[in-house]
Amino acid sequence: MADSCGPPAPLSTPGASTNKSGRMVMCVKYQKELPGLDTIPWPGELGQRIFDTVSKDAWKLWEERMKMILNEYRLMPWQKEAQDLVAKHMEDFFFGDGAALPPGYVPQQAK
Repeated sequence: MADSCGPPAPLSTPGASTNKSGRMVMCVKYQKELPGLDTIPWPGELGQRIFDTVSKDAWKLWEERMKMILNEYRLMPWQKEAQDLVAKHMEDFFFGDGAALPPGYVPQQAK
Protein backbone atom coordinates (compact mmCIF):
# COMPACT_ATOMS: atom_id res chain seq x y z
CA MET A 1 0.00 0.00 0.00
CA ALA A 2 1.64 3.26 -1.08
CA ASP A 3 1.21 6.30 1.17
CA SER A 4 2.62 8.64 -1.48
CA CYS A 5 -0.72 8.78 -3.29
CA GLY A 6 -2.65 9.60 -0.13
CA PRO A 7 -4.62 7.33 2.14
CA PRO A 8 -7.01 4.78 0.69
CA ALA A 9 -10.75 5.25 1.08
CA PRO A 10 -12.07 4.50 4.57
CA LEU A 11 -13.07 0.92 5.25
CA SER A 12 -16.58 0.13 4.11
CA THR A 13 -17.24 -3.07 6.02
CA PRO A 14 -20.42 -2.87 8.10
CA GLY A 15 -19.60 -1.61 11.58
CA ALA A 16 -15.97 -0.81 10.75
CA SER A 17 -16.54 2.93 10.96
CA THR A 18 -18.74 2.96 14.04
CA ASN A 19 -17.77 3.58 17.60
CA LYS A 20 -19.62 3.04 20.86
CA SER A 21 -19.74 6.73 21.77
CA GLY A 22 -20.85 8.06 18.39
CA ARG A 23 -18.02 10.61 18.68
CA MET A 24 -16.88 12.15 15.38
CA VAL A 25 -13.48 13.70 14.59
CA MET A 26 -12.03 15.64 11.67
CA CYS A 27 -9.55 12.92 10.68
CA VAL A 28 -6.04 14.15 9.86
CA LYS A 29 -5.39 11.16 7.59
CA TYR A 30 -8.61 11.23 5.52
CA GLN A 31 -9.29 14.98 5.82
CA LYS A 32 -12.98 14.48 6.57
CA GLU A 33 -15.27 13.90 9.51
CA LEU A 34 -15.35 10.25 10.55
CA PRO A 35 -16.13 8.22 13.70
CA GLY A 36 -13.40 8.67 16.29
CA LEU A 37 -11.73 6.26 18.67
CA ASP A 38 -13.54 5.22 21.85
CA THR A 39 -10.48 5.50 24.11
CA ILE A 40 -7.11 7.21 24.11
CA PRO A 41 -4.85 4.69 22.29
CA TRP A 42 -1.41 5.79 23.54
CA PRO A 43 -0.16 7.43 26.72
CA GLY A 44 0.64 11.11 27.04
CA GLU A 45 0.20 14.08 24.76
CA LEU A 46 0.60 12.03 21.57
CA GLY A 47 -2.23 9.72 22.63
CA GLN A 48 -4.52 12.67 23.36
CA ARG A 49 -3.66 14.27 20.01
CA ILE A 50 -4.46 11.00 18.21
CA PHE A 51 -7.73 10.62 20.16
CA ASP A 52 -8.76 14.15 19.17
CA THR A 53 -7.87 13.98 15.46
CA VAL A 54 -7.63 10.37 14.21
CA SER A 55 -10.58 8.27 13.04
CA LYS A 56 -11.11 4.58 13.79
CA ASP A 57 -10.45 3.80 10.10
CA ALA A 58 -7.13 5.67 10.15
CA TRP A 59 -6.17 3.89 13.39
CA LYS A 60 -6.77 0.53 11.67
CA LEU A 61 -4.31 1.60 8.95
CA TRP A 62 -1.79 2.48 11.66
CA GLU A 63 -2.21 -0.89 13.39
CA GLU A 64 -1.18 -2.66 10.16
CA ARG A 65 1.80 -0.31 9.75
CA MET A 66 2.80 -0.84 13.38
CA LYS A 67 2.81 -4.63 12.92
CA MET A 68 5.10 -4.21 9.91
CA ILE A 69 7.44 -1.91 11.87
CA LEU A 70 7.61 -4.29 14.85
CA ASN A 71 8.37 -7.23 12.55
CA GLU A 72 10.85 -5.49 10.25
CA TYR A 73 12.86 -3.96 13.10
CA ARG A 74 12.39 -7.15 15.21
CA LEU A 75 11.20 -5.04 18.14
CA MET A 76 10.02 -6.29 21.50
CA PRO A 77 6.97 -4.08 22.24
CA TRP A 78 7.51 -4.11 26.01
CA GLN A 79 10.97 -2.48 25.69
CA LYS A 80 11.22 1.29 26.18
CA GLU A 81 13.40 1.71 23.05
CA ALA A 82 10.79 -0.10 20.91
CA GLN A 83 7.99 2.04 22.34
CA ASP A 84 9.96 5.21 21.58
CA LEU A 85 10.57 4.12 17.98
CA VAL A 86 6.92 3.15 17.50
CA ALA A 87 5.81 6.53 18.93
CA LYS A 88 8.12 8.35 16.48
CA HIS A 89 6.73 6.40 13.53
CA MET A 90 3.18 6.92 14.81
CA GLU A 91 3.64 10.69 14.98
CA ASP A 92 5.14 10.72 11.47
CA PHE A 93 2.32 8.50 10.15
CA PHE A 94 -0.44 10.77 11.39
CA PHE A 95 1.11 14.23 11.65
CA GLY A 96 4.24 14.16 9.46
CA ASP A 97 4.88 13.31 5.83
CA GLY A 98 4.21 9.64 6.58
CA ALA A 99 6.51 7.17 8.23
CA ALA A 100 9.43 6.00 6.13
CA LEU A 101 9.55 2.30 5.48
CA PRO A 102 12.38 0.39 7.15
CA PRO A 103 15.56 0.10 5.05
CA GLY A 104 15.38 -2.92 2.75
CA TYR A 105 11.64 -3.48 3.29
CA VAL A 106 10.04 -5.47 0.47
CA PRO A 107 6.22 -5.58 0.49
CA GLN A 108 4.64 -9.02 0.66
CA GLN A 109 3.50 -10.25 -2.75
CA ALA A 110 -0.17 -11.13 -3.19
CA LYS A 111 -0.76 -14.86 -3.58
